Amino acid sequence: MEFLQQSGYSYHDFGSYSTELVDYPDFAQKVGNAVASGEFDRGILICDTGIGMCIAANKIKGIRAALCHDTFTAKRARLHNDANILCLRGENIEVNEAREIVKTYLSTTFEGGRHIPRLNKIKVLETG
Repeated sequence: MEFLQQSGYSYHDFGSYSTELVDYPDFAQKVGNAVASGEFDRGILICDTGIGMCIAANKIKGIRAALCHDTFTAKRARLHNDANILCLRGENIEVNEAREIVKTYLSTTFEGGRHIPRLNKIKVLETG
């Protein structure tokens, strides 16, 4: 959050605010709903591996959460998939590496073009 603030991004922290165990789907739902409703353009979710957060967030209609392990996947998630939630692992990642992934994700814009029909197909999957 300090990195976001220093980089000039406004944000809202949805928690957790203690060291007690929490259920990651609760936070994926809070952030996912805030992004899907348009309250926020994008979100960032972190758990031990990032996998659970990504699975949970992608259950929310309108969410395209991407688990990114490096700047390459963060850039492609935005360029090609217009990912609106970045999921990160909290374990086995250096702080500077995480910052670079977040920086890349936030500074990359959707390419559009040939990717729009693909995103439309994803939207159809959401409705069954």
